[in-house]
Amino acid sequence: MDIDGIITRINELARKKKESGLTAEETVERDELRAVYLGNIRRNFRQQLDTIEWVEDSETEEKGK
Repeated sequence: MDIDGIITRINELARKKKESGLTAEETVERDELRAVYLGNIRRNFRQQLDTIEWVEDSETEEKGK
């Protein structure tokens, strides 16, 4: 399931919980979908952090020499 499908299903389950409550199976499904979604967010964030390059100012480099 793609991330858009996961979000759609999480939202469907959230609406159902407000309206009539969830069954035990739906609660388990919701928790699993949330875990997949959060894992995706963490993975994407980690990738962004890994691409950051630290660059020092030339003034700071001169003081260190």
